[in-house]
Amino acid sequence: MKQERFVLFLLATINFTNIVDVMIMMPLGDIFMKLYDISPQQFSWLVSSYALGAFCSSIMGMFWIDRFDRKKALLFIYSGFTIGTFLCAFAYSYESFLIIRFCTGIFGGMIGALVLSVVSDIFPFAKRGAAMGVLTAAFSAAAALGVPLGLFLADQFDWYAPFLFVSGMGVIILTQIVIRFPSMSKHLIHQGKNKSLVSVITDITTDSNQLNALLLGIILVLGHFIIIPFIAPYMIRNVGFTQGQITWMYFAGGLATVFSAPIIGKLTDRFGALKLFNVLMLISFVPVLMITQMPPIPAFLALAVTTLFFILGSGRMIPPQAMITASVGPKNRGSFMSVKAAFQQLGIFLASVISGALVVDNGSGILEGYDLVGYLSIGISLVAIVLARKLKVAAGN
Repeated sequence: MKQERFVLFLLATINFTNIVDVMIMMPLGDIFMKLYDISPQQFSWLVSSYALGAFCSSIMGMFWIDRFDRKKALLFIYSGFTIGTFLCAFAYSYESFLIIRFCTGIFGGMIGALVLSVVSDIFPFAKRGAAMGVLTAAFSAAAALGVPLGLFLADQFDWYAPFLFVSGMGVIILTQIVIRFPSMSKHLIHQGKNKSLVSVITDITTDSNQLNALLLGIILVLGHFIIIPFIAPYMIRNVGFTQGQITWMYFAGGLATVFSAPIIGKLTDRFGALKLFNVLMLISFVPVLMITQMPPIPAFLALAVTTLFFILGSGRMIPPQAMITASVGPKNRGSFMSVKAAFQQLGIFLASVISGALVVDNGSGILEGYDLVGYLSIGISLVAIVLARKLKVAAGN
């Protein structure tokens, strides 16, 4: 039990660094647009390049992730992520930054799949909601602590400081993986010695439950992430926030969800994932509409709305994550999670590109079209409610 708690804590810390690395791009968006003299559309490609790299690696990962001890796979993937994040600090141009972010995404995109595989191997479905709540709390901590700290470092030193901070944490975490992370190879018992690539694909594509779970994963991410890339630029240019108030936005929202995510995880186990998901999804539409149509208003009112968005946006992801992990048995869990990660990264990529196409600068620094992004987010998310009803718990959970 003590070892399980340590593994969960270490996985949450890994998630923390991975999420800070991804999230720090958004609040620094206005800085990057000025630094590289790029448009909102070009910035959206800077964000989506990571997701594109993650998508490519996740597709490849489906063929090998279940063939190795979880510890060895985690060491390899997280080492690549740490090196890539370190190199981001030395990007001298927009083009070089694009390439480095793509390469970082190749490794970072696999982290989520491997983390979910380990959690699913350790925790039975009846306790998995609470475990997912802890992992989601890491997302919240990244917003509440990691992003504000990263913005502070960027303000005190320069834009590259957050990437040095994350890569420094990565070195410490890698040391802990080597020393204390247990070997995990029980899933190899289910693997055939000559398991072919065709059989890996067949295991997934012939199971309608897994296909529905994959589709739900990409719809969830697309519906949520389409809002994310332009929150900070919109708050600065349209609502009147300063860069310092953006830090408070992430701190307040992230801190609130540090507490709300574990609670929602426990409620998921108590009341059922599907019921709680439906309620949270419908309520979450309120802050989505308010954020994407927000006029210049007092900062404390805007912060109240953004904090509610953080709570409900992260909260509505917890129940379906538990459902998705339960849609597959241990035999090809890692491969499935890798494909799931690929689909979700594809969702992030598409969300960034779509939002970048809809949001435009009107010539005076004001962003237009963000309201359309909000409507589209709600439309996409309604599809997720329908898909979630089709999922079933697979044997072995």
